[in-house]
Amino acid sequence: MQLRRRTIMIGLFATLLIVIYLFTGISSNWDYILPHRGMKVLAIIVTGGAIAFSTVIFQTITTNRILTPSILGLDSMYLLVQTAVIFWFGSGSMVMMNSQYNYLLSVGAMVLFSFILFKWLLKKGENVYLLLLVGIILGTFFSSLSSFMQMLINPNEFMMVRDRMFASFNNINTDLLWISILLMVLGAVFYLPLHKYIDVMALGKDHAVNLGVPYDRVVKKLLIIVAILISVATALVGPITFLGLLVVNLAHEFMKTYKHNYLILVSILFGIVALVGGQLIVERVFTFSTTISILINFIGGIYFIYLLLRENKA
Repeated sequence: MQLRRRTIMIGLFATLLIVIYLFTGISSNWDYILPHRGMKVLAIIVTGGAIAFSTVIFQTITTNRILTPSILGLDSMYLLVQTAVIFWFGSGSMVMMNSQYNYLLSVGAMVLFSFILFKWLLKKGENVYLLLLVGIILGTFFSSLSSFMQMLINPNEFMMVRDRMFASFNNINTDLLWISILLMVLGAVFYLPLHKYIDVMALGKDHAVNLGVPYDRVVKKLLIIVAILISVATALVGPITFLGLLVVNLAHEFMKTYKHNYLILVSILFGIVALVGGQLIVERVFTFSTTISILINFIGGIYFIYLLLRENKA
C-alpha cells in the first residue's frame, strides 16, 4: 500500500508540473501556443520514459546502479554520425536538411552498431562486463574521431554540429515523434514476455540461472531493447547523458524496493518530472539562454559524484 501511495504521489506531482507548463504564461494565441507546448510535453514523456525504462533494465542486467546505457558508446556514435555527415557532405546536404533522413540514419547507425557489438561479444559467451569495457573504448574512439573532424570543418558548420551536441525539445518534428512512439511501443511489446524474469535477474547471474532463468538469451533480448530505446530517444532530441542515472537512483531512494513493477513506473515519472521541470526553468528562468541537457547533466554529474563517494564509504 505504501509503494502504491508513493507512486500516486509522484504521478500527481508529474501531472501538476505538466499542467503548470501547459497553461501558465499564455495571454493570447492559445490556438498556437497550447498545441506547440503539447507536442513538447509528448516528446518529454516519450524521451523520459525511454531513457528511464532502458536505464532500469540496464542497471538490473549489470547489477550496478551507477551505470547507464550511454556507457555502450551510443551517444558518441550519434555525435560521430552528425559530425561525419557534415564533414563529408556539408551542412547543406540532404541528410542534414531533411530531419527524417537524419533521424533514420542516426537510429540505423546506433542500432546497427549495437547489434554488431552484441553479436560479436555475446555470441562468444563473454560476460556483460567485457561488453561494457569494449563500449567505453569504442565510445572514446568515436569521440576522438568526432573531435578531429570538428577541428577541420569551418566555424559555421561547427555551429551546426554543436547544436546537435545538446538535447533540445524546441521545434520537435511531429513526424519523427510519431515514428519514435511507434518504435517504443514495439520495444515495450517485445519486452512484455521478458518482464517475468526481471526481478529474479536483479539477484545476479548465478542466482537467476539457479532459479531457472534462461539468462544469456534474456540478456541478449533486453540489451537489444535497451539499444533501440536509447537510440530512438537520442536521435529524437539529442544526448542527455546523466538523466537515466539521476531518475533511476531517485526512484530507488524514494521507493526503497526492488520490485520492478514500481521501479520502472516511478523512474519514468521521475524522468517526466526532471524534464518538464527542467524545461520550465530553461524557458521561464533562463529564457532559452541555456539548454535542458546542460541542467540535467550538471545536476546528474553532481549526483554521480555523490553516489561514487557514498559507495566508496560503504
